[in-house]
Amino acid sequence: MSAGTSIATTTRLRLRELVEDDAGFMLELLNQPDFLRFIGDRGVRDLEQARSYLRDGPIASYSRHGLGMYLVEPRAGGAPIGLCGLVVRDGLPGPDIGFAFLPAYYGQGYAFEAASATLAHARTALSLPRVLAIVSPGNDRSIALLRRLGLRDAGTIQLPGKDEVILLFETTEPG
Repeated sequence: MSAGTSIATTTRLRLRELVEDDAGFMLELLNQPDFLRFIGDRGVRDLEQARSYLRDGPIASYSRHGLGMYLVEPRAGGAPIGLCGLVVRDGLPGPDIGFAFLPAYYGQGYAFEAASATLAHARTALSLPRVLAIVSPGNDRSIALLRRLGLRDAGTIQLPGKDEVILLFETTEPG
């Protein structure tokens, strides 16, 4: 299987659609302690479950919504370092930006670079009027990143079927 369609390129990174061959990376990322703590346990414990997760989640989202989570990899080549993209969720009035990176790539500006490219893609290629973001209280790194990206606090929200009240952010600029 070939690599997915490229969505954006930055100085250091390339964002592309996920494909089933990314299952090994997804298995690793979905089981990172920070992912489990701040995003949630997706119950993915082996490669077949990772492939199924990709098919039923991000890959299905591309055809259903025209957007989704994208793999983030070094532009110069090498192993994937994270995810960044847009998600359509029940209970939210618009798509939200999400991101997750392997711990080895924290604090190096990759999340900001990938999220900036994702927001630019949302504005230009997708013509989205606004982008939301949700984050668990206490996820200080993600909250700081959302603010640095220019998203503003928009209160709290409880998604359908969830017990946790989470923080809501939104883009401030039109279109």
